[in-house]
Amino acid sequence: MSDEITLVLPAQEDFRPIVHLVVGGLAVRLDLTMDALEDLQVALDALLARRDDEGDVNVQVVFDEETMSATVGPLPTAVLEDFERDGDELGLRRVLKTVCETVEVEERGRDAWVVLSKKTGG
Repeated sequence: MSDEITLVLPAQEDFRPIVHLVVGGLAVRLDLTMDALEDLQVALDALLARRDDEGDVNVQVVFDEETMSATVGPLPTAVLEDFERDGDELGLRRVLKTVCETVEVEERGRDAWVVLSKKTGG
C-alpha cells in the first residue's frame, strides 16, 4: 500500500512549513523514523529554497512500506547547472546525495524537476 499527496503551493518561503506539516503527518501515519523524516525535509528545503517568487511549486510525495519519494518542480534550469557543477563543496548535489538514496534531475521544457527517494526503514 502507498500513500500519495500532491501539493501545489506558492513558492514563497512563508509557505514552506506547509510541506513540513504534510510530510510530517504522513510520516507519523507510516511510523517512519525521525532520521528518515529529517533527511527528506532537509532535501525538500534545499530544493524549495531555489524558488522564492510569485509562482507556484509542486511537491508530490509518495510513501510506501519501503521507500518515500518526492518530486519537486518546476525549478529554474539553474538547478541543473548547480547540480552538474557541484564538486566537493557543500552545494545542492552534496546535500541531496547525503540525505537521499537516489536523486534524479530532469529537464521538462524550460524547467527542472527533481525526483528524490529515501528508504523508510520499513
